[in-house]
Amino acid sequence: MSNSNNKDFLSGFVAIIGPPNVGKSTLLNRILGSKVSIVSPKPQTTRNRLLGIYHGIGYQIAFMDTPGIHSTKTLLHKSMVASAIESLSEVDIIMLVIDVFRPDDHEITTILSALKKMDKKPVILALNKIDAASKEKILITLEGFGRIDLFDAIIPVSALKGEGIEVLLEELRKRLRPGPEFFPGDMITDQPETFLVSEIIREKIYLNTRNELPYSAAVTVEQMEESPDRELLKISAVIHVESQSQKAIIVGRGGAKIKEIGTAARMELEKFFGTKVFLDLYARVEKNWSRDTRALRRLGY
Repeated sequence: MSNSNNKDFLSGFVAIIGPPNVGKSTLLNRILGSKVSIVSPKPQTTRNRLLGIYHGIGYQIAFMDTPGIHSTKTLLHKSMVASAIESLSEVDIIMLVIDVFRPDDHEITTILSALKKMDKKPVILALNKIDAASKEKILITLEGFGRIDLFDAIIPVSALKGEGIEVLLEELRKRLRPGPEFFPGDMITDQPETFLVSEIIREKIYLNTRNELPYSAAVTVEQMEESPDRELLKISAVIHVESQSQKAIIVGRGGAKIKEIGTAARMELEKFFGTKVFLDLYARVEKNWSRDTRALRRLGY
């Protein structure tokens, strides 16, 4: 039964913002109980504003997982940061995520300055990675941010272990307003399946190349075709890099690296779709695509 006409139903949009690599994507995946956002030890891997939808009893929260806010020179990263800042004016609540071990990140000053200039709206601070911190460290960081007259609530959480998630959701729920159920109850993201496939592949690229490859790798899905009679999903995807040297890193000696990436991606895709997956993956050079406005648009940025 739809809650669209239920006057007691609560709903709203929440922007997840913060410096790069503080666990925003991991936190969103933990809240939703399903993976919709790329997770990587490399910073600045979330590029598009991803919408994840949480369905609670009597309420619905639509989360926008934004790229990490950081100083940058490349057109790609400028686009990512602009996307993050722009999202703040479009939501009802802002959730700032900060790493308990990095309270002095220089990006935090930029974020707080942007928040102070905005029209007043609820701001929740999620202090992440408390599972690895001592109580003393957590308390010192809480006291420091508690002196800033900006936050409606400060919640210590562990996106990795799930600690504090229920408290965080309750603080968000209390600040929702009566509104419609914007999305169907079985929907957890507004992104198409092809986008989620490309994100899973991109994550495996970063995890398997580590420091060898810069961020200039994009993935496009050229074909997705189901074979119901064989219970098989056929996917053809392209990894776009900016130079032959980057392509050599992606492909690896004798094709070993791209096979490694493809195997890791295929295993996760099979879990995601609940069926066997045949993944055809290859690399293509598109020179300086991250600095080309037209190329960025074509690749979905």
